[in-house]
Amino acid sequence: MTTTQSTEVPAKAAIPPATSTAVRVQNAVIKYGFIFVTVALFLYFALSEGSFRESATLLDTLRYVSVAAILGLGVTLTMAVGGMDMSVGAVAGLGVSVAAHTMVVLNQVGTVAILAVIAAGALAGLLNALLIVVLRIPDMLATLGTMFVIQGAKLILVDGQSITPGMTMSDGTTAPGRFTDGFLRIDRGTILGIPISVLIFGALTVVAWVFLARTRWGRVLYAIGANPEAARLAGIRVGAYRALAYVLSGVLASIGGLILASRIGQGDVSAGTSQLLEAVAVALVGTSVLGRGRPNVWGTALGAVLIGIITTGLTIKGLPYYTQDVVEGAVLILALVFSFTLSKRRSA
Repeated sequence: MTTTQSTEVPAKAAIPPATSTAVRVQNAVIKYGFIFVTVALFLYFALSEGSFRESATLLDTLRYVSVAAILGLGVTLTMAVGGMDMSVGAVAGLGVSVAAHTMVVLNQVGTVAILAVIAAGALAGLLNALLIVVLRIPDMLATLGTMFVIQGAKLILVDGQSITPGMTMSDGTTAPGRFTDGFLRIDRGTILGIPISVLIFGALTVVAWVFLARTRWGRVLYAIGANPEAARLAGIRVGAYRALAYVLSGVLASIGGLILASRIGQGDVSAGTSQLLEAVAVALVGTSVLGRGRPNVWGTALGAVLIGIITTGLTIKGLPYYTQDVVEGAVLILALVFSFTLSKRRSA
């Protein structure tokens, strides 16, 4: 007698509908939650405060966050290679002092000041690269050291005082130069009604996105950040690419310094001090956008816009400045929950 074996394949255990729905909801929250928060806050302030809806207010909001956003792009590049640049605020402040010294004290034109500021930013990035790549100091410690060195160096450059047109210098003479009109247009001028600083922010965002997402260099930076040893074994010059990220971060920070110098119109020795925390915040917030869980340019830009919406909205409502710090901190924590806690649960 022969026996026949069943050829039926056991059906896979079906996912309970409730569980499947919960997973889809969680995935949607991780991917689109932060965008929803941004839109919801914008609508709340727009509907509750009439002045918030005015185009001038919206443009001023973007103008306000342009410096932190550009510095945040630099931080994003260093995060892509698994690091963190804590010196961006100091480099921006150095740019303010260099610009003021070049035009007011040395009586040079704005073009010379721009080149001097960008060169100073690149040198600061090279210093970070030397400490991190050659001397093998951990990124955060190295850039913190650079931050303090630069803060002291810019005070030495200006003899510890802010530089203003017509000021009396240490030798008793009067400063011969001034901020040129063309230089001041960097932040105060407009093109087709849009502030030039906002256009610079937009252009740099597009360029940084193309660099990171559409070029081999950008893909290599992400590969180094994911696994530097594997990248090295694949023949990638890890040190050179990490150095590139920090030099670019220094250049971006110096561009932020140019905008800041144009905005305040003097060499304020305290300029850039508050920009570090905002730059790091927008870069970290950006990791949660679209559930990517990694640094990305559009996320950083959205993080800057969100910080601007919160700051402008709360200011219009008359809330004290320290309340804004609490709200911004809560938003950062929420972003980190999206980036790390929820995303890890999804992948578990």
